[in-house]
Amino acid sequence: MSTPAPAPGTAAAGTTAGTSTRRRAVVVVLGLALATLAAGVPRWLHTAGSTALDGLVPVDITGTQAAPAVPAAALVLLAAGAAIGLVGRIGRWVVVAVVLGIGALLVGSALAVIANPATVAGTMVADATGVATLAAPITLTAAPYATAALGVAVLLAGGWLAVTSRTWTRSSGRHEVAGTVPSGVPDDDQSAWDALSRGDDPS
Repeated sequence: MSTPAPAPGTAAAGTTAGTSTRRRAVVVVLGLALATLAAGVPRWLHTAGSTALDGLVPVDITGTQAAPAVPAAALVLLAAGAAIGLVGRIGRWVVVAVVLGIGALLVGSALAVIANPATVAGTMVADATGVATLAAPITLTAAPYATAALGVAVLLAGGWLAVTSRTWTRSSGRHEVAGTVPSGVPDDDQSAWDALSRGDDPS
């Protein structure tokens, strides 16, 4: 027994829903990419070093300096967001894996700075003064915590993509199920020839 073809209305609704979900995914991932790019701009740390000539030298450390992986992660997310509009059945899982990986990277990068700010501060103070000795306490701003939360949001978005991406490749009602013959279409050469003789198009 042949499997009946899906109703045109149902197939059209599924295609529309799939297209809408794909567009929403593009917007979400691109939005997260822009947020990630912005996360590297603010000051993450503040401390100071000292020199014999200048005395106390304030040192402000941005997210890009404290966690160089953050701007790189933003660029990868931008590429993933653009790819969503192009990928097929297999490519969607690549996008999901990339988004999940970026989320984990953001969380890890932010937590590394929060857990051990002295390493980053010492490096930046040495760049500013030539000596890695800190002359003031290290002050953490809210930016690294916000970036860690952003990483969690990216992870959640990756999970959402894994669930909803199944609709991106939903088949259209224009395609029949394999093994079925559309009603009214000749299924052998003789019938097709007879139909052409009558002026009908059997295709």
